[in-house]
Amino acid sequence: MTNKVSVDQDFCQAHGRCYAVFPDLFEPDDEGRAQVKNHGAVPESNTVDEILAVCPEAAITSV
Repeated sequence: MTNKVSVDQDFCQAHGRCYAVFPDLFEPDDEGRAQVKNHGAVPESNTVDEILAVCPEAAITSV
């Protein structure tokens, strides 16, 4: 299973749920859209599935 995620900027609607729930993995850009931190490396304390589930637009994908 993969241990990295990315954000598709075309689908991100800047809801902010990802960086509110996973602040060590995501941060907002200047427009409020999510961008990954640490090259999208998923922390050991989380699973990729729980990270993907937080986005209502399915803009977060595993890579």
